[in-house]
Amino acid sequence: MTFRETFRYKCLSGAMSNNMAKIAEARKTVEQLKLEVNIDRVKVSQAAAELLAFCETHAKDDPLVTPVPAAENPFRDKRLFCVLL
Repeated sequence: MTFRETFRYKCLSGAMSNNMAKIAEARKTVEQLKLEVNIDRVKVSQAAAELLAFCETHAKDDPLVTPVPAAENPFRDKRLFCVLL
C-alpha cells in the first residue's frame, strides 16, 4: 500500500467514524425525545397553586413552621437540679 493510499484510507475511516458518532448521538437524542413526548405538562400557575395548597394542608405537622412544645422536644437541654441537704 502506498503512502497516498494509506493517507486516503485514514481520511475516509476518520470521516466515517465521525459520521457514525453523529448518527449515534442523533439516535440517542431521538430516544430521549420519544421519552419526553409522553410527559404530561402542567402550567406553572397550576403547579404553584397545588404546591401552596399542599404546604397549607401540611403546615400543622411541620416542626419548622409550628414549633414543637418544649415538653415534647427530645432535643431540649436537660436541666440538672442541685438539691441542698
